[in-house]
Amino acid sequence: MNVPNRVVSDPAVCAGEPCIRGTRIPVRVILSHLAAGETEAEILRQFPRAVSLDIKACLEYAAFLASERAA
Repeated sequence: MNVPNRVVSDPAVCAGEPCIRGTRIPVRVILSHLAAGETEAEILRQFPRAVSLDIKACLEYAAFLASERAA
């Protein structure tokens, strides 16, 4: 999966917070719903502009950030 195609950061949208492309849905919101135990189906019902690949991209983005090492 290519996260840069699905997760974007634009200063004009949500103050530059990483969001799902074409929406104002921040990655952190999707991740917090997943952390709370919500299923993908529940999240997609709450955010009809998102698709399954967007949720996977949010997880991949979080995994990438978690793997970054401070210089």
